[in-house]
Amino acid sequence: MRLRHSAAALCGALALTATLASPASAATGDFGYRFVGIGGDQQWITLQDPVNASCVTLAEAADPGSSEPAFAPHNDTDEFAVVFTGPDCTGESWTLRPHGSPTTDLLKLRSVVFVASYA
Repeated sequence: MRLRHSAAALCGALALTATLASPASAATGDFGYRFVGIGGDQQWITLQDPVNASCVTLAEAADPGSSEPAFAPHNDTDEFAVVFTGPDCTGESWTLRPHGSPTTDLLKLRSVVFVASYA
C-alpha cells in the first residue's frame, strides 16, 4: 500500500515538473527584415522560431530618435506576424500572413508580435 502511494506521488511530481519545464510557445519558421546599418549599408536579420504573443522590439530600429525603421519584412513562420511602426508594439500596425510573400521596402517597422490567429 505504501509503495502504491509513493508511486502515485512520484508520478504526480513528474507530471508537475514536466508542465513547469515546458518551453514557451514559439512560431515555427523565420521572420526576416532589412535595416540600414551604421555605415549606411543594408543588412538582413532573421528571427528564427520567435516566441508567440510577446512583443519583439527590433534592436536595430528600436530608437526613433537615432535609427531609421527596419523595412521589407518577410513572415515565413507558421503564425501571423503583426508589425508596428513604433517600438514596444505601438503605432500603426499591419498583419502579415503565415508563409507569406516578402513585402516591399515601403513597409516600415520597429516591432513585431506573433499570434496564432488574427481576428
